[in-house]
Amino acid sequence: MSIKRDPSGRRSIQAEAEVPGTPEEVWEAIATGPGIGSWFYPTDVDERVGGALSYHTGSEMDHIPAKVTAWDPPRRFRHEGKDCGPDGPPTATEWTIEPRAGGRCLVRVVHSLFASTDDWDDQLENFEAGWPQALVILRLYLTHFRDQRASILRAYGAFDGSVDEAWTALLAALDARGLASGDSWTLSASGAASLAGALAEVHANSRQPTVFFRTTEPAPGIAAACAYKIAERATVVLSVYFYGDGAPAAAARDAEGWQAWIKARFP
Repeated sequence: MSIKRDPSGRRSIQAEAEVPGTPEEVWEAIATGPGIGSWFYPTDVDERVGGALSYHTGSEMDHIPAKVTAWDPPRRFRHEGKDCGPDGPPTATEWTIEPRAGGRCLVRVVHSLFASTDDWDDQLENFEAGWPQALVILRLYLTHFRDQRASILRAYGAFDGSVDEAWTALLAALDARGLASGDSWTLSASGAASLAGALAEVHANSRQPTVFFRTTEPAPGIAAACAYKIAERATVVLSVYFYGDGAPAAAARDAEGWQAWIKARFP
């Protein structure tokens, strides 16, 4: 755990990644609604200080918009909200972009909460585990699908056991055990839903172990599957980002099949 604390009650974690693109291209991806929605969650952003930011996650958090408190393109973007829920402490998320040589940028996200006790530190630890995995998807998006818009499907399941046990079961269900980066991969779900492509990378040493694939069928895209635990049961999630002309149809057609697939294995 690497939570930083200061006397004001601010607690924060940070994650960073080097990604391809100019500062303007990276800014488009991390600070605009269409950009964020192409690698994270569908998002609305009123692009100004004082504007609202709303993630569309399908949870109660959708009804708690954040407020943009810094807007300095293409360098710094900050918003404040209630990321720990309506009864949680105030939170802030700050993004910065630093240009690097070779047409690349360093992206840093600092996630903070403001509390007088450590009661919410476990929530911050979960953000610390999740952001590096999200930044991998951002990097893959900027590398292979920059400026394209995503059609997203997600499937959720649960597991009685530890994160490590859920992760082992998830890799087996995905038929991804023993694969190396670049190896071909296929997976079929209920009905006609299927995915084909190649393993991109695996991040196993984490509170939120995640495997990433590049898909070619039914549409070009990114698939990520992870396990984590924020309640009594572990959670497993399959997220798929499709791009290109066939993306909307593929996401709409296959969403139900993948949810049935994951529920059959992680009820």
